[in-house]
Amino acid sequence: MLTRITRIIRRDDDATVAALMLAPAAILFSLFFLWPFLRGLWISLTRWDGFSAPVFIGFANYAKLLGDKLFLGALENNLIFVVLILLLKNVLGLGLAILLDRAIFLRGPIRAAVFIPVTLSFAATGLLWSWIYNPVFGLLNAALDGLGLSALKMSWLGDADIALYSIIVVDVWKWLGFHAVIYLAGLQTIPDELYEAARIDGAGAVKRFRHITLPLMMPVILINIILGLSGAFVRNFDIVQVLTQGGPNHATEVVMTYMVKTAFQDGNMGYASAMGYALFLIVALSCVLLLGLMRRSKVEM
Repeated sequence: MLTRITRIIRRDDDATVAALMLAPAAILFSLFFLWPFLRGLWISLTRWDGFSAPVFIGFANYAKLLGDKLFLGALENNLIFVVLILLLKNVLGLGLAILLDRAIFLRGPIRAAVFIPVTLSFAATGLLWSWIYNPVFGLLNAALDGLGLSALKMSWLGDADIALYSIIVVDVWKWLGFHAVIYLAGLQTIPDELYEAARIDGAGAVKRFRHITLPLMMPVILINIILGLSGAFVRNFDIVQVLTQGGPNHATEVVMTYMVKTAFQDGNMGYASAMGYALFLIVALSCVLLLGLMRRSKVEM
C-alpha cells in the first residue's frame, strides 16, 4: 500500500514538473497567438475604424466580400500567383536540385549563389528588381537592346497585362534556392543502390527519374507545395507593395495589399479582418487537403 502511494505521489510530481515546464510556452502561445486570433475574429464581426467602439454586425463583412469586385479581383490574382508560383518553384527547384546533386564543376559556389537571393530582404529584392525592370534605364530592356530584340522592350511593371507575371518572376527568383535546397536534401536520402540496379536493368535517365526519383521524392514535393502555397497566399505583400503597390489599376492587387489598404487607408478594420480570416480559411483548407494527400502517400523516405 505504501509503495502504491509513493508511486502516485511521484507520478503527480512528474505531472507538476511537466506542467511547470510547459507553462511558459503555453502562456506565450496564448498571449501572442491564441488571444490575437480570437480578438481578430471578433473584430471581423464588427464595424470598427480603429478608434471608436466596435459595433457588432455579425457576418455582414463576410457577406460583403462576395460582392466586392476589388476583393474578388485580388483573390483571382492570388490564385494566379499561387498556381504559377507552385508550378515554377517546384519544377525549377527539383530540376536545379538534380543538377546540383551531381558532381559538376564549381558545385559549391553555385549552391551558394543559388541560395543568396533567399537571404535578401524583400525591400532589397524589390529595389533591385525595380531597377532591372525600369523601362528607361533598366537592365532587362538594355539587354534586349543589346541582343537586337528591341521590339520586346516594354514597361514591365507599368503594363497591366504583364505586371503580375513580372512580380511572379521576382518571387520565383527569390525563393527558388530555398526550395532547391529542400529537394537537394531529399535527393541525398535516396540510396545509390537503387539507381545502380536500375542502370544494370537497362533503365535510362527518364525511367530512373519516373520510377525511382519521383515516387521517393513525393513526400518532399508535398512539403514544398505546402510551403509554396502558404508563401504565395500570405507572404506576397512585401514584394507587391515594394514593386507596384497593387497597381497599375489594381492589376497586381492581392488580398494582403488590399487588406492593408482597407485597414489603414480606409479605416475599416472590421472588413479588413474579415478578408484576413477568409484568406486564412482558404489556406487552411488547402493545406489540410495536401496533408491528407501526404498521409495517403505510402512511400517512406
